[in-house]
Amino acid sequence: MLDRALERATPATTGKVTAIQGDVREIDLGHGRYDFILAAAVLHHLRGDDEWRQVFAKFYEALRTGGSVWIVDMITHTTPQVQEVMWSRYGDYLIGLKDEAYRDHVFAYIDKEDTPRPLMFQLDLLRSVGFGEVEVLHKNSAFAAFGGIKLG
Repeated sequence: MLDRALERATPATTGKVTAIQGDVREIDLGHGRYDFILAAAVLHHLRGDDEWRQVFAKFYEALRTGGSVWIVDMITHTTPQVQEVMWSRYGDYLIGLKDEAYRDHVFAYIDKEDTPRPLMFQLDLLRSVGFGEVEVLHKNSAFAAFGGIKLG
């Protein structure tokens, strides 16, 4: 996947594109090194709130002033009734891809391995670690695309 990302991203810029493979909690991103960070389907694996805060702060520190982080990932919803409806819609989507057994398999995996957080939690966290601008690009059912810009 990283090779494919490099193939697609490199022609779109005159800058240097760097792909990093590793556990986001452990890799050294440095300070003020990047203009852009993309975290695609990564963060829902984080566990406790402390890990979420640590990783978001790491992204902020790794960016140059004016740089941005963009996240595309699974989310949950704060309101239980909304979560139930959105999770049901996601389940219907999974059934449409394969069948009910596939849906059940995916949901069991998520319950065991993943800890997605609500979009509002993540937006608030971006602000709390220092991002001056926060934007939602897209939200649909159990997924969202959003990010923050480091102003200074």
